[in-house]
Amino acid sequence: MSNQVLKGESSLADEIIQILRSRIINGEYAIGEKLVENKIAKELKVSRTPVREAFKQLTKENLIEYVPNKGCFAKGFEQNDLQDIYAVRIAVEQLAVVWAIRNKTEEGMEKLREQLEVMSLYTASGMVEKLILADEEFNNVLYQMTHSRFITQALKSYQEYIDLARQGALARRENLPVILEEHQRIFDAVEAGNEEAAKKAVEEHLKAAAQRAEARWL
Repeated sequence: MSNQVLKGESSLADEIIQILRSRIINGEYAIGEKLVENKIAKELKVSRTPVREAFKQLTKENLIEYVPNKGCFAKGFEQNDLQDIYAVRIAVEQLAVVWAIRNKTEEGMEKLREQLEVMSLYTASGMVEKLILADEEFNNVLYQMTHSRFITQALKSYQEYIDLARQGALARRENLPVILEEHQRIFDAVEAGNEEAAKKAVEEHLKAAAQRAEARWL
């Protein structure tokens, strides 16, 4: 099991949720493995109360199954789950990029350009963790350009699952220039105001991203 520590950056329950969610999505808990509240509390050096709260939240997220009189079990995160998320993401992000084009401003494009330049810097230096953050911020700027809080909420609702699932793919340095190039094509299409090219660039990027993330099952 990964040696994770609490960072103190959010509520105790939220931090435990993040740790357990990461373990489930990354397969550190086997599918069907029983999760023992007391054991996890001792491991993380916390009381059982925040662990119990984390179990409740992850049950709502369908990552944990509660069986009466038996306890909680990891449901896991399988290849078809990842495929489903990316299928939804393609549909929503294609709509998002069209709306971003229709509502774009010079300020928005400048922010998008800045994030692309930051991604280029981190790609060249192989700084994976910082590249992940820059990638997220590129997406956030694009979402903000839609001026739609509903699209932003929809896309962010599964962002953590995507981030956790793709970390292994981003860790492979040979993928970094390809990922940068995919973002460059999205930026170019948005800058040109070409909606069809932007939708195609988003689809190609996300299909490639799904394949990279699915490599963990190969």
